[in-house]
Amino acid sequence: MSLTDILSPSDIAAALRDCQAPDSFSPKKFFQISGMSKKSSSQLKEIFRILDNDQSGFIEEDELKYFLQRFECGARVLTASETKTFLAAADHDGDGKIGAEGIKFYINTRRF
Repeated sequence: MSLTDILSPSDIAAALRDCQAPDSFSPKKFFQISGMSKKSSSQLKEIFRILDNDQSGFIEEDELKYFLQRFECGARVLTASETKTFLAAADHDGDGKIGAEGIKFYINTRRF
């Protein structure tokens, strides 16, 4: 399964266009534009599984900086500031990594 099986390719493209400039990435806005904020819990778990590059069950800081590239090869890498801000916002238990529940919690508590 790929992200485009769950999310619209045009929504993904729009979300990536919105954050092309360094330090312009907003997880909240990206989740909204890409359509992730409208997905069910099971769909979010599947998206998380796809984003978890090493399949450890967590997205660590090293993986998180390549977050946009998981949506499209060639997308930019998140800046150190964007990565740290995203990690701090979605790491709800403070262990330095994001689990599937952390992503779901982040998205579900920040709906528009």
